Amino acid sequence: MADDAGSTVPRRQLGRMLRQLRAEARMTLDGVAEELECSRQKLWRIETGIGPVRAVDVKGLCDLYGVRPELREALIALAGETRARGWWHAYGDTIPEWFQLYVGLENAAAHLRFFKNTLVPGIFQSRDYAHGVYQVDQPDMSEEDRQRAVEIRLRRQSLLSRRLPRAPETQVILCESVLLRPVGDQATMTGQLRRLLADSELPNVSIRVLPLAAGPHHGTVAGEFVMLEFPTGNRTTSEPPIVYSESVTGALYLDRPAEFATYENVWASLTALALDEGQSRQLINKIIGEVHHG
Repeated sequence: MADDAGSTVPRRQLGRMLRQLRAEARMTLDGVAEELECSRQKLWRIETGIGPVRAVDVKGLCDLYGVRPELREALIALAGETRARGWWHAYGDTIPEWFQLYVGLENAAAHLRFFKNTLVPGIFQSRDYAHGVYQVDQPDMSEEDRQRAVEIRLRRQSLLSRRLPRAPETQVILCESVLLRPVGDQATMTGQLRRLLADSELPNVSIRVLPLAAGPHHGTVAGEFVMLEFPTGNRTTSEPPIVYSESVTGALYLDRPAEFATYENVWASLTALALDEGQSRQLINKIIGEVHHG
């Protein structure tokens, strides 16, 4: 693929959103093509994220589907990003918070790999633990908004056990420090650790612990990340895999083959140091015992 085609991430997200809006408007590709006097092929290319998208085309589609102003604005902004070489997606007022790029990608993935050294990944968090995290993370949030945020996080977890599309193969490497770092009270931590044990029994889930005794490792430098790979679908080539890395001010979406290969190497070195699944369960059980008697 040509380098100047722009980053695949915003293109695919924009395509996915526009496809969804067309479905909600109960319109066919042919119907839309007729209304906008353009080819069906062009619309198909936009919806499948094949190439950069012009803002004028997004405006036309939004008008046709009766899209609300704030979503229309976000989609037009995203059309601008489809021409960018890479994409730094900053949190804030530019794109509304509900426009969650990562959640859409997580939901579409066939294979997820998490490396975490601070907190349990969102899709494995218990309700109380998630609430505790939001209290620290978003201290100014109203309690009502916090509860809503927790609900959204809990809804995401259904992807681990869904039937259609097939639940993603999910591998997790957690630093032992994640299991020892208290969030909320003793009962919250015990509940969260038990939740990890229960999730580790799912056939598509592997949870392994990287012990503190392993010493410094590649993950210390790389920081936390998620690797996402996508199903082939009906096309011969699948969507390119992505590395997602979050920071206080935004998130980095890396979709160049060389970048993904670098993280493959980091992942391989982490799996070489991590306990196997059985040993990891034993350690989690041991920590549960210590939390109780601590």
